[in-house]
Amino acid sequence: MSRTMDSHLLAGNRRDAAGLAPKHFGWRIEDKVGVVTLDRPERKNPLTFESYAELRDLFRLLAQADDVRAVVMQGAGENFCSGGDVHEIIGPLTKMTMPDLLTFTRMTGDLVKAMRGCPQPIISAIDGVCAGAGAIIAMSSDLRIGTARSKVAFLFSRVGLAGCDMGACTMLPRIIGQGRASELLFTGRSMSGDEALAWGFYNRIARSDDLHAHAVGWAAELAAGPTFGHAMTKRMLHQEWAMGVDEAIESEAQAQAICMMTQDFHRAYAAFAAKAKPVFEGD
Repeated sequence: MSRTMDSHLLAGNRRDAAGLAPKHFGWRIEDKVGVVTLDRPERKNPLTFESYAELRDLFRLLAQADDVRAVVMQGAGENFCSGGDVHEIIGPLTKMTMPDLLTFTRMTGDLVKAMRGCPQPIISAIDGVCAGAGAIIAMSSDLRIGTARSKVAFLFSRVGLAGCDMGACTMLPRIIGQGRASELLFTGRSMSGDEALAWGFYNRIARSDDLHAHAVGWAAELAAGPTFGHAMTKRMLHQEWAMGVDEAIESEAQAQAICMMTQDFHRAYAAFAAKAKPVFEGD
């Protein structure tokens, strides 16, 4: 499988993400790792209608980006994300008609779909407040690093809504279990950093002053791995939620056979034979 593509295939199917300049959050690339920074620290980094849509569009575009191999989500300052902005989202929602409300809730769900459809592994680096839609973004990531002082809250019930927001009732139980997810979604209470680690919501805990470096370093390790293989793993993890065991085994047989056609697989074999470390190129 060659990295060289015909121009008619390249057009519209591949693009670089380095030149992107989002208006509603920070974006930069550090050695194949894309870093998204929710950047309204004075308000604990809340989301707006515009930032929801722009995040959705970014993750959709990353499916076509060859210059990003892993993604880190983080918040500026001492917090991750406080959820939807009370004044810029919650207030306007109380004045909308049902069709407009459904347009909004489908848009927020599309952000989760875009994150799950994005082939690159996504790591959320969570400090301080991680609430509402912020907790959903963390949940929708592939991996999560938290701090001991962080607080994760799916607080929809506390504002008179259901806990079933943006896929929470299907995804959260698969991460921490049905009973624990039920408790968080019914009560809206905060989950401490130590609790999140013990329950499996966090993969790791880091110090607040080391969180960014820890997350980017981990993402860089993933970025140095077999990009095509990682993308296939992510796709299978997502698709197999709705499969029986026999169907999943067959799907994985097909997926692994496809991966065996990549140059990265052949590089790994050649490196093993030479007792060297493989250098993956993503093809």
